[in-house]
Amino acid sequence: MIKRRECMEQKRLGDYIDIAIQREIEAYEFYTDLHEKVEDKGAKDALNLLAGEEKKHREFLETYRNGKYGAEGLRMNHPLDYKIAEHMEKPDIQKNLESKDVYLVAAHRELNSYNFYKGLADLHPEGELKDVFTKIASEELKHKEKVEYLYTNTAFPQTDGG
Repeated sequence: MIKRRECMEQKRLGDYIDIAIQREIEAYEFYTDLHEKVEDKGAKDALNLLAGEEKKHREFLETYRNGKYGAEGLRMNHPLDYKIAEHMEKPDIQKNLESKDVYLVAAHRELNSYNFYKGLADLHPEGELKDVFTKIASEELKHKEKVEYLYTNTAFPQTDGG
């Protein structure tokens, strides 16, 4: 009976990891598609960076699913949350978005990803799977921090007066 329960738990764990991998693939495609709609080089570079990060997340999850390493494979530090996406409306995605709008769209995307992984972590008891989802949620919050920082510097540029 114990073996059967362990097998069922492993299948469930695999299902969660597969869902997370699919989310990372969708995020990668989102950023590469958005890259094609933007002309600003700085915004294009930021979108390439984000797409690369999502690809790394997918690779980590695939490696984790295949039993190569555990939750300690993701670094853990605490990002700053400016909470801009929570207070600004998400712009419509269209061709030739202004850079500030690209960053705001990305911030909303990262907020949704954070909430997704945080929700998965909250569903699980203490243990390795909860740690994995908590760490990926933290990574998504770091992405949000980066694009919100870019947003504030683009939407509210510093003037000579300070």
